[in-house]
Amino acid sequence: MISEFGHFALILALTCAILQTVLPLYGAYRNDGAYMRVAEPAAVMQFAMTGLAFAALTHAFIVSDFSIKLVYANSHSAKPMIYKISGVWGNHEGSMLLWIMTLALFGACVAAFGANLPRDLRARVIGVQGLIGVAFLLFIILTSNPFERLDPAPFEGRGLNPILQDPALALHPPLLYIGYVGLSVAFSFAVAALLSGRVDAAWARWVRPWTLAAWMFLTAGIAMGSWWAYYELGWGGWWFWDPVENASFMPWLVATALLHSAIVVERRGALKIWTVLLSIIAFSLSLLGTFLVRSGVLTSVHSFASDPERGVFILLILCLTIGGALTLFAWRAPSLKAGGLFAPISRETSLVVNNLLLSTSCIAVLTGTLYPLVLEAITGAKISVGPPYFNLTFGIIMMPLLLLVPFGPMLSWKRGDAYAASQRLFVAAILGFLAVLVTWYVMYGGPVLAAFGIGVGVWLIAGALSELAWRAKVQDRNFKLAWQRFKGLPRSAFGTTLAHAGLGIAVLGIVGVTAWKAEVVAVMKPGDTQQVAGRTVKYLGEAPRTGPNYRDIVGRFEISRTGGPVTNTVEATKRVYFPSRQPTSEVAIRTYWSGDLYVVMGDEVGDGRTVRVYFNPLIPFIWLGTFIMFIGGLVSLSDRRYRVGAPKRAAPKPAEA
Repeated sequence: MISEFGHFALILALTCAILQTVLPLYGAYRNDGAYMRVAEPAAVMQFAMTGLAFAALTHAFIVSDFSIKLVYANSHSAKPMIYKISGVWGNHEGSMLLWIMTLALFGACVAAFGANLPRDLRARVIGVQGLIGVAFLLFIILTSNPFERLDPAPFEGRGLNPILQDPALALHPPLLYIGYVGLSVAFSFAVAALLSGRVDAAWARWVRPWTLAAWMFLTAGIAMGSWWAYYELGWGGWWFWDPVENASFMPWLVATALLHSAIVVERRGALKIWTVLLSIIAFSLSLLGTFLVRSGVLTSVHSFASDPERGVFILLILCLTIGGALTLFAWRAPSLKAGGLFAPISRETSLVVNNLLLSTSCIAVLTGTLYPLVLEAITGAKISVGPPYFNLTFGIIMMPLLLLVPFGPMLSWKRGDAYAASQRLFVAAILGFLAVLVTWYVMYGGPVLAAFGIGVGVWLIAGALSELAWRAKVQDRNFKLAWQRFKGLPRSAFGTTLAHAGLGIAVLGIVGVTAWKAEVVAVMKPGDTQQVAGRTVKYLGEAPRTGPNYRDIVGRFEISRTGGPVTNTVEATKRVYFPSRQPTSEVAIRTYWSGDLYVVMGDEVGDGRTVRVYFNPLIPFIWLGTFIMFIGGLVSLSDRRYRVGAPKRAAPKPAEA
């Protein structure tokens, strides 16, 4: 009965979404306040109904209601509770319901927190959000009903994909979906701006916090997925340029460009048309990722569905939503007034270069991702575009951007002084150069470009800190006054510093693991040892172990510095899940500041076992850097100037006697 109630709630949500779309947009067109006022309650009710549907599906998973086809296919009564709950979105139908609920949540948030928006703009934004909701609610009701029944009901379920039975599943998809779907708000603001013909500083101020929130969660979701693949799949790597990885990375690149271009619109009134276009493209790429994962056009460990009919439906949504927005853009964009002029050396120019490089890198990734699919569709030939292409093209494009990042905040608006900016970054440049020399000396014989990459990472970190020092005027050597200025800086300044420094820390990790990764593969028997990166790994033996719905073969390994005492004992396992009997590898990871020692058990060979041992230098810095970037976004979002779209309301005056 609860599941039927959930299905009925989905239909009510569709009804609310239709009302949320039609009446507010019509009211904004006719300037009718009564119709526009429907937007807020309709958006809140749509979220409430999708939330009820999601709660009903979660209940079915928790109580193991195998009369629901989705529960039967993706759950098992012996599965731990955390995986019963996270299994709700570990499949196509449940993940789409989470996607739609997140979309409805953002529409409700605009309704709840958009009181400072002009009435017509708010109605249009919420109306466009409702239109997207209508499309995806129709999709899930017509093609992907999560409440479909089985008759007779099976006594037991088939279980969840073993790779998904991991705590990261509880965090990775929700974080990624908040990022994906959060960009729909920027899209809705862009369409609303085109409909009203108004893009100004206030509009940019309203767009930025929503884009920043989406960027934060997209950053966290991508990082969590990378970490999950690293420790769960046993491949020893952190990024594989998988098409679905690229599908989440491309919106992140465009969202990063959008954040920076919106600054120019807000401060100088320039780049209006470009910023609106980026808002459309960012969400377009999110929808493209949804299409790739669920259409069956590619095979990936990330794919949810392979039903071509569902793919055609999503492709239709993609064409109508994005095609309509781009058509509207082509029609209305010329009517938007251009902004102010600026000199070739200025902060505006630095942000334009930032946007061009980020957009070009996104195009390079998009080309490598879609080219094999397009070629196969046209000629039938199957090819793959692998890491060599992406590493070369993406690296060449991004290196100038990384070098220029510290310069932008040091330049003045409208007309800057490159020489003065260089002077402010002198210490950062010296530190970066010393990092190159020290790395080259310590790792003599290694790749020259790797030493340069370490220098770039240090340059980014030191450059970010130099900006804070300059804004506090530490160079005046009145440290007491500088401290007062430092404490008075807006939170957005600290957020920017953290984000740029986090990028530098992540660069250190990427360069380290790419350039100096060490690997040993051997057949080991109990008592055998292997040497890797100055450490000795000794295989002690293995023993069976049983879990709630799996059986392990646990291998124990001693780790010591070569010639020194034992420092750690770790366990790696070969695991078989029931009832599917699918095997997985649970790796052993020992983390040091210098990197990770990573041990993977393979198959039995005679009386021994294949063991792979990696040392991944500096790899923890990748996730440390992305975490700091997320915190930087959170700090910026806490700055009231970027949380609201209008000045703080004045306190009401006391009534006169």
